[in-house]
Amino acid sequence: MAEQSGSPHRSMYKLVGSPPWKETFRQGCLERMRNSRDRLLNKYRQARGKPPGRARSTLLAQELMEEEWNAWHSVESGPAAVAQLEEPMDLAELEEIQQELVDQEQSIISEYENSLQFDEQCLSIILAEWEANSPICPVCTKYNLRITSGVVMCQCGLYIPAHSPELTEQKLRACIDDSVNEHSAHCPHTPQFSVTEGTGSQSSLLMSCLACDARAVII
Repeated sequence: MAEQSGSPHRSMYKLVGSPPWKETFRQGCLERMRNSRDRLLNKYRQARGKPPGRARSTLLAQELMEEEWNAWHSVESGPAAVAQLEEPMDLAELEEIQQELVDQEQSIISEYENSLQFDEQCLSIILAEWEANSPICPVCTKYNLRITSGVVMCQCGLYIPAHSPELTEQKLRACIDDSVNEHSAHCPHTPQFSVTEGTGSQSSLLMSCLACDARAVII
């Protein structure tokens, strides 16, 4: 807890109040920490990736202690509160309060990290399920597309020989999603999908939009 000479935090080593004052000061510091969750997490996010050190392990504790100390000397506190500061304050007591604040810091950060980890796990599960499931047929929007023996099929009657032997259901879904996203970037209307005869009488999956007259061959 080394501080520059004359700083508000250092002055706390030299003054003390009665036991009730010490407890009031402690509770005030803890209350400030509870009300500074967003402020703490912003500091934590800024410090992530930096080498660990004491400054990182006490992101906000000393700052809040000095703020609480200054509040006791403010005009609003009045002379009655300042009059209690008559004897030297025990350094061990200040360090105990700071450690309690640091523990509360770590509790808030741990809760935040656990929340992030939970969100990442949920996202991973959703993505895994999304990748595992077959894409919905864009023509009927009811059934799943299947690729069997190089043929894209659907229960609705869609039947398109795949133009590439390397085409998979995941790649097909990516092609459909990319085409829809590209269209949505410049047109708010929903495109339609249909099966059309292409070159050499080979069927193709076509995306078209009546509003902007866009057309794109998916496969």
